[in-house]
Amino acid sequence: MKWNLTRILPGFLLFVVLLGIAQSTPAGQCSPAGAAGKYGFTLNGVVSTPNGPVPIAAVGKAILDSSGNVSGTEARSVGGGFADETFAGTYSVNADCTGTTTLQFFESGQLVRTSVLSIVFDNNEKEIRMLQKSLTLPNGVALPVVITVEARKIFTEED
Repeated sequence: MKWNLTRILPGFLLFVVLLGIAQSTPAGQCSPAGAAGKYGFTLNGVVSTPNGPVPIAAVGKAILDSSGNVSGTEARSVGGGFADETFAGTYSVNADCTGTTTLQFFESGQLVRTSVLSIVFDNNEKEIRMLQKSLTLPNGVALPVVITVEARKIFTEED
């Protein structure tokens, strides 16, 4: 079989051009659409009160939609005091996979705090790492915190 350069060369050139286009597309960009989903999370840290530092821990489930809304539930312990909570708020995600979220937490329908967190999406938007920036009580009092959160996308039969 004789190779015809005039038949092979155009196909090869097209392949090289397409390969160059694919490689020039930015990789690792994040978006609200990619971040949307259900996440399971754990939270650990310390909240500083006028009486001293108090340990805090929680586990929960968060749902992020592609419009930047967050909702969820958590079981938390603050200094050994347990409560089931719900939360709702918003999040933003930048192309570099960083962002912020602002959440309001409720117990039995009553607002108990507002939290602002810095977030980083990792592992192709399958994981989120967070550091709490602020915690504000309903009366406006801000409490210093050192709290980290790790979340992973979870899948259920309904997905």
